[in-house]
Amino acid sequence: MWERFSYYGMRALLIFYLTQHWLYNDEKASVIYGAYTALVYIAPVLGGYLADKYLGQRKAVLFGAVLLTIGHFLMAFEGDAGAGHTANPMINVFWAALAFIIVGSGFLKANISVIVGQLYPRTDVRRDGAYTIFYMGINVGAAVGTIIAGYLGQTYGWAYGFGAAGIGMLLGLVVFIVFKPLLMGKGESSVPEKLEAPYMGMKFEWFLYIVGFAAVAVTWWLVQNQAVVGSILGVFGLALVAYVIWEAIKIGGHDRDRIFAAMFLIIGSILFWALFEQAGSSLNLFTDRYVDRQGVSASIFQSINPIYIIALAPLFAGLWTWLGKKGLEPSTPAKFGLAMIQLGAGFLVLVIGANSVGMANMTPVIFVFLIYLLHTTGELCLSPVGLSAMNRLAPAHMASLIMGTWFFASATGNFVAGLIAAATGSEAASGEGASKETVLAVYNQIGWIAVGVGVGVIVISPLIKKLMHLDTLKDEDIDHELLGHAELGEPQAGGIHPATKPQG
Repeated sequence: MWERFSYYGMRALLIFYLTQHWLYNDEKASVIYGAYTALVYIAPVLGGYLADKYLGQRKAVLFGAVLLTIGHFLMAFEGDAGAGHTANPMINVFWAALAFIIVGSGFLKANISVIVGQLYPRTDVRRDGAYTIFYMGINVGAAVGTIIAGYLGQTYGWAYGFGAAGIGMLLGLVVFIVFKPLLMGKGESSVPEKLEAPYMGMKFEWFLYIVGFAAVAVTWWLVQNQAVVGSILGVFGLALVAYVIWEAIKIGGHDRDRIFAAMFLIIGSILFWALFEQAGSSLNLFTDRYVDRQGVSASIFQSINPIYIIALAPLFAGLWTWLGKKGLEPSTPAKFGLAMIQLGAGFLVLVIGANSVGMANMTPVIFVFLIYLLHTTGELCLSPVGLSAMNRLAPAHMASLIMGTWFFASATGNFVAGLIAAATGSEAASGEGASKETVLAVYNQIGWIAVGVGVGVIVISPLIKKLMHLDTLKDEDIDHELLGHAELGEPQAGGIHPATKPQG
C-alpha cells in the first residue's frame, strides 16, 4: 500500500515539480517523467532475480522498503526555490532520490506479490480472490497517495508532499518487521548458507546489498540520460523474453507449456497497459480541455480509478471464488479477453458521449466517470488475475523472474502509451494540444482495436488454457529435508507450511 502511495504521490507531483521548481520546459519534463516511470517497472527484474537466486522475497522486500524510505526523504531537500536546475546544485540530490525510489521499487514490487502467492497452495480456488483483495490494498495507497501527497505538495510545499510518502514508507517498513511471524516462514532464502558464506571480505548477503546500492548509482546516471532508457527498454526486453523462453525449453514438459502461456499473457498485457495508461497523459489533458468539469481540477479525476477499485475489488474477489466453486469461472486468458473488450468499450463510450453533444460543446463529465468505470472493471479482470497467474504458472525457482517480466511488460506498455499519447497531439510542446476531433479519432481507432483483440483472445483462450495444464497442476510434495529446517523459518516446497494454513 505504501509503495503505491509513494508511486502515485510521485506521479501526481513529479511533472509539476519538474516544471515549477526545477523550471524544466514541458517537453524535457515529460521525457524525464517517462524515463522515471519506465525504470520503476524495469527495476523489478533485478530485484526479482536476486530474490529468486539468493536473498529470498522477504529480505528483498525489506531492503526495497529501506531504499524507498531513503529516496522519499531525499526528495525533501529542494535547494533554492525557483533557481532552476542549472543554478541549483541540489538537482543531484533530486536525481539520487529518484534513483533510490526506482531501485527500491524494484526490490519490493515483484517480491511482495510472490509472497502473497506463497501463502496459498497453487491449486487453491481462493488465489484469484486473494490477489484481488491484495490489489484493493494497493489501490488504497494509490487513491490516498494521489490526494494527500498532491494536496500537501502543491498547497504547503514540495517537501511536505514527498515527505508524507517517506513517513508512510517508514511506517510500512516497521509493520513489515514487527509482523514478520504472520508470514509463517514464507519468502525466505532457499540458500541461507550461501548468504552467510564469506565473499570479498564480507558476508555474501551484504555483498548483494552493495550490488543494490551500485544499481542506485547506475540508475542515477540513467535517469539523467533519458534517451538511453528507451534503447535499454527495447534491447533488454527482447533479451529477457529470449532468456525466459530458453529456460522454458530447457525445462520441458508441462512447466515449459505453462511458461509459454504466461508469456502470452505478458505480451497481451503490454497492449492493455499501453491503452490504459492514457489516463495520466492524453486522457488527463482531454479532461482538462474538453470536459465540463464543473470547476473541479482535472488532476483530481486521477483518483477515480483507484477509488473504483477499492469499491469493486471485493465484488470481483467474491465473484471469482463463487464461480470457481461452481466450476463456472472463466479461464485466465478469457478474463484477459474480457479486459480488452471493456478497455476498448471505455474509449468508445467517451467518443459517443463527446459526439452526442457536438464538437463545439464541452463533453459531459458523466462520460469521464464511465470510461474510468469500464477501464477499472477491465483492469480487475486482468491485473490481479495476471499476478495470480504468474505465480501459479511459474516454476518455483523462476517465480520472481516471471513476476519481474510481468512488471517489465508494464514498463513497455507505459513507453508505448507515450507514443499513442503523442499520436493524439495532446502533449504538444506549444501547449495548444490537438483538436478535439483528432483526439477522439485516435480514441475511436484504439477502442475498436482493443475490442477486436479482446474477441480474438477469447476465441483462442481454450488453446492457451490447455497450455496451462491445470489438470496436472498440483502442490509439490514437501521436501523432508526442508521440513527439518522448519523452525529456522525456511520456505517449504510448493508454498506448503507444516503449520495449519488459514496476496496483491
